[in-house]
Amino acid sequence: MTTNTPTNLSTEHAAPVIGGPSHHDKPKKRGLIWVVVLLLIGGVAGYAVWRAGQPGLVATPGGGGGGRAGGRGRGAFGPTPVSVAKAKKANVPVYLNGLGNVIAFYIVTVKSRVDGQLMKIHFKEGETVKEGQLLAEIDPRPFEVQLQQAQGALARDNALLTNAKLDLTRYTTLLEQDAVPRQVLDTQRATVAQLEGNIKTDEANVNNARLQLTYANVTAPISGTVGIRLVDPGNIVRAADASGLLVLTQLQPISAFFTIPEDALPQVMARIRTGARLTVDAFNRDNSQKLASGYLLTVDNQIDTTTGTSRLKAVFENTDHSLFPNQFINVRLLVDVLRDQIVVPTAAVQRGQQGPFVYVVTGSNADAKVQMRQVDPGQADGENTVIRKGLTLEDAVVVDGIDRLQNGSPVRVRKPGEDASGAGGGGRGRGGRAGRGAEAGAAPGGGPAGQAAMESGAAAAPNGEGRRGGRGKKGGDR
Repeated sequence: MTTNTPTNLSTEHAAPVIGGPSHHDKPKKRGLIWVVVLLLIGGVAGYAVWRAGQPGLVATPGGGGGGRAGGRGRGAFGPTPVSVAKAKKANVPVYLNGLGNVIAFYIVTVKSRVDGQLMKIHFKEGETVKEGQLLAEIDPRPFEVQLQQAQGALARDNALLTNAKLDLTRYTTLLEQDAVPRQVLDTQRATVAQLEGNIKTDEANVNNARLQLTYANVTAPISGTVGIRLVDPGNIVRAADASGLLVLTQLQPISAFFTIPEDALPQVMARIRTGARLTVDAFNRDNSQKLASGYLLTVDNQIDTTTGTSRLKAVFENTDHSLFPNQFINVRLLVDVLRDQIVVPTAAVQRGQQGPFVYVVTGSNADAKVQMRQVDPGQADGENTVIRKGLTLEDAVVVDGIDRLQNGSPVRVRKPGEDASGAGGGGRGRGGRAGRGAEAGAAPGGGPAGQAAMESGAAAAPNGEGRRGGRGKKGGDR
């Protein structure tokens, strides 16, 4: 009997096809593709680095022209457009800046000077009162009674003194007649003197009672603004109360304390010793608004060793109530004024490894270039900076477009009102697409997208070849 055994076809290996693709060739192709991609990325990055190192390259009108007569769209780069300002003479103020707090010129806690019931209030909270104005009344009846008692004692002692003086006169006559001993006369004289002393005491008691009655009317000791009422009518007030009836602050004028570095103190003291009245300006917290102008009153007699600063006091009239007690302010103290100084805009002064410098424009408009010149800057008042050395009057310095400049770079001085982006153009021939993008970027309002189009047009078609590669008209010449 014959048995047919099935053949396992899965275990048989197929014979390789001669001339077919090998599995080992695929990784090689993939590696080659990655090499090409990396080379392309490196080329783009290298071009970007090269272009960033050319600050003088700025597209000029007609630079993206296409067509044969237009130089096959060859991009032309011209001088860098810049804005300039001339060095001039001016008077420059010298300021010292500090931080301070506003303090009321006078602060008075108004208290009762006698004990009694508070009967009436004659002020409104927040009201401005004058010196001597009636503020409150305390029950005066107890003090009126004390005055009457003192006056009665004075009248009694006056009557006793009168009688004692008459007796003294009689004893004097009787002593001359040897009718009474001298001892009686001496005793009577002592009685008269004693009563005279009682009269003075009674008079003092009367004056004290009148004074207590006066204190029953509480008046304003200074002119100022009334704060929040601390005691309501009907309460019993005492002279020993710590809180008082109200707090009165003088706001016109008003003072402020501020600090300056101790190194700046000799400059201030030198001006004070000459009798100069130094101007002080107060600004709000972010220095965006000037609040008031005043003058320096005094300088503290010692330096704070913990902070290394000196404390100064200024006074402001505060007629418009722009300053308020405990308000934080920025203080600017005018110390001196430097006259006839050569100044340039602060934006023109740059700083490098060799120190401060400016770019000075030399030459005519056609072949203007910039020269890097080292300067010695001095006092700065925000907009302008004093140049002590390195510039002469009427030197033209660059104030805008500095980031594209190098020593000797050709420049073009922009006219007043000219757009900082300059102008650009392009043709329709080969490179016409890129030319139109550059024109859109250079035109006013082209914006960053237009600038990117200008740069991409120059990069994609350095020889005038447009993206579409069409041969066109002489757009660059037009």
